[in-house]
Amino acid sequence: MSDHTSLTGHLLIAMPSMQDPNFHQTVTFICEHSPQGALGIVINRPMDLELGSLLEQLSLSSPDNQRARQPVLAGGPVQQERGFVLHEAGTQYEATVNIDDRLAVTTSRDILAALASGEGPGQAIVALGYAGWAAGQLELELSANAWLSVPATSALLFDTPFQERWTAAARLLGIELSQLSPEAGHA
Repeated sequence: MSDHTSLTGHLLIAMPSMQDPNFHQTVTFICEHSPQGALGIVINRPMDLELGSLLEQLSLSSPDNQRARQPVLAGGPVQQERGFVLHEAGTQYEATVNIDDRLAVTTSRDILAALASGEGPGQAIVALGYAGWAAGQLELELSANAWLSVPATSALLFDTPFQERWTAAARLLGIELSQLSPEAGHA
């Protein structure tokens, strides 16, 4: 039996000491975490791209103006041309992976067509790119105090403004990031 603790369905909160510009002050939703590695989507980095423009580039048109104005997120530094839709569980698309009973991630075009036609999931985050960790890499970063982790909440994922997600995620743990030193260490 493995002593691996999976962080699938959790949020990784970058510590104030995180210097990597790809992850400075980010919140990353972990879609998959196993002994082979981890994959996550940064959920607080809106791009200068709206979903309506992305759908247009794919020859799909959005009938819903509010949905069309939804920002597309920079999901991470890996494969930034690849799309991910983090959404409430329920409908299965061609390439949907259920994360838990509440959330799923889909990478196939059919979910974008569903969003464009108004038939897609009510709650959805569209991101380009992802964050990836090799086997043992995330565990090493956690032991070096690079990240905090907390189970994800739908309210934080879908309702909290992007610019508030970093501090709001830490507050789920009762932590005020502004009170932490930017210097990492071990007691």
